[in-house]
Amino acid sequence: MTGRAATLWRRVAVACLAVLLVACASPDFLRPGAPRDAVLRELGPPYFSSALPGGGERMVYTTQPMGRQVYHLDFDAQGRLVRRDQVLNFQNLAGIPAGTPVEDVRRFFGPPMRVEQVARFDGDIWTYRFLDDMNTRRFGHVHIDRHGVVRKVMFTDEPDPRDPFHF
Repeated sequence: MTGRAATLWRRVAVACLAVLLVACASPDFLRPGAPRDAVLRELGPPYFSSALPGGGERMVYTTQPMGRQVYHLDFDAQGRLVRRDQVLNFQNLAGIPAGTPVEDVRRFFGPPMRVEQVARFDGDIWTYRFLDDMNTRRFGHVHIDRHGVVRKVMFTDEPDPRDPFHF
């Protein structure tokens, strides 16, 4: 192998290793007590963060648009992880009351997988991918009117890409 080929091979190997390491960075592996700085080094900056009562902080990490998880990581005033919750689920989506401001949805769930419009609704429909309690791939459709207020939430099954007749 020439020097040039060996250098190219090393670069490809390093790139593959970097991809594998990033794929392993997940809130699922975090344990209570993890320091905030270590979490930021491992996961990078959150989508959103906000203050919690008592001087703590909540950081929101999302895997949308292709993933199906949104994590809330709660830190105490000393910057230690005290709680890790995956919040993108049927109960939380179904529990969004009509009249909720769009910013509350964004702060809790992060950005949707898709934003679209339909002829029978005057506003945007935010679609989130998630797994229900039976591990079924689902879509949660949050209908947000022109004034930025949730009007309703509906659910559909995500088509199975292995099904040749899905549409």
